[in-house]
Amino acid sequence: MTETARIAHFSIDETGLPAPSPEAEQERNIAIFDLLDVNSFRLLPEGAPEGPYTVILAPRDRHLAFLVTAADDSETEIAIPFSAFRKRARSYFAICESYFEAVRRHSPDEIARLDEHRKSQHNEGADALRERLADHAALDDHTARRLFTLVCSLSYRG
Repeated sequence: MTETARIAHFSIDETGLPAPSPEAEQERNIAIFDLLDVNSFRLLPEGAPEGPYTVILAPRDRHLAFLVTAADDSETEIAIPFSAFRKRARSYFAICESYFEAVRRHSPDEIARLDEHRKSQHNEGADALRERLADHAALDDHTARRLFTLVCSLSYRG
């Protein structure tokens, strides 16, 4: 990763969104911290403005807008349909809730099984997000996973 191929600042435009629960807010903050700690993100195609980038995730009507400001202050908006992630986000949070419930009440084998399923759902969501962004931005697995968590947090009512 080069110093220019990364997200240096990230935020969520919460205009019009209900206030997140304390749990959802904590999950967002952890995901943002992890994202900013280590990430690889570069606008495409080759020759596109370089970073480091500021990215704002903004729900817009039926789309998710990634508002990207490059180091030269140029702005790019990448819009993807939110519907592609709504069902995936619900499934991911349902398995997370089952996992957290299992941690309190079930055997280590059941916890391990649910944790594997949770990780699988998360990876599938991250892969789907990366596919939707493929014509606009290059990102690594870690970055895709953190961004998927943040996309999911927009629909989590906690």
